[in-house]
Amino acid sequence: MKSLKQLKQEVFEYTKNRLGEGIVDIEADPTHLETAYERAIGTYRQRGQNSTEESYIWLELQGDKNNYTLPTEVTSVRQVFRRTMGIINGSGGAAFDPFGASVVNNYLLNYDKNGGLATYEMYTQKLELVNRMFGGFINYTFNSSTKELNLVRNVRGTGEIVLLWTFNLRPEIGLLTDLQIAQWIKDFTYSATKQIIGEARSKFNTIAGPSGGTTLNGSELKNEAKEEIEALLEDLKLYVDNSQPLTFVIG
Repeated sequence: MKSLKQLKQEVFEYTKNRLGEGIVDIEADPTHLETAYERAIGTYRQRGQNSTEESYIWLELQGDKNNYTLPTEVTSVRQVFRRTMGIINGSGGAAFDPFGASVVNNYLLNYDKNGGLATYEMYTQKLELVNRMFGGFINYTFNSSTKELNLVRNVRGTGEIVLLWTFNLRPEIGLLTDLQIAQWIKDFTYSATKQIIGEARSKFNTIAGPSGGTTLNGSELKNEAKEEIEALLEDLKLYVDNSQPLTFVIG
C-alpha cells in the first residue's frame, strides 16, 4: 500500500503534467503546490459529506471528572451509551447488555411459542422507559473546536466504561485512496495551482523584449480556474464523490 507521501506526490505530478511541465515553465514552487493541495483537502472536508466516517469510542469514566478531551479527528458526538442504570459510581448497578439479551429476543421472536413481535415491542419500550427514569441516558455537550466532551452528570466513581457514537474526519490517506474522492482532489489541486499562477502573471500584463514584449495570460488563467472550481463544487452537490444524498426534511 502506498504511503501518504507517495499519494500526495502523485497529486503534484498530475497537477504539473496538466499544466505542461517539461514543455513550458509553470513557475509553481513546491510550496505553491502544497498550498493548492491543502485548499483542496480543506474545501472537501468543508463541503463533502463523505469526508467523515461513523465510528465508536470506548471511554472509561473517572471519579469526580466530567470533562474529557476526545481525539482531534472527532467532529461530533451523536450519543453516549451506558450498560448500567442508576448513579454512576463505578460499582455494580442494574445492568442491561443488549447483545447479551439476544436469547430473550430469539424467544420473543419465536411466534409458535409465547410472545411475538408485540411482546418484543413492549419489552424494548419498557427498557427505554426504565433507562430514561433511572439514569440510563447521559446528557452531554460537545465542543467541536476544543474537542471537549462535558457529561452533565456527577460521576462519583472510576471504572465505568461508556460507548460514544461519533463521527470522525477520514484520514488524508483514506481520501486519496478513494477513487471518487481522489480524482476530485487532483482536479481541484490543479485548478487551485492554475489560479495561483494566474494571480502571479496578472501582476504584469506584458514583459518588455526586443520585439515589443510578451503578453502574459494571467487573467485568462484566473478565469479558467474560477470556472473549473465552480464546476467542481457543483459536482459535490451531485454526489460524484459517492456521498449520501439528503433525506426528507420536515419542518
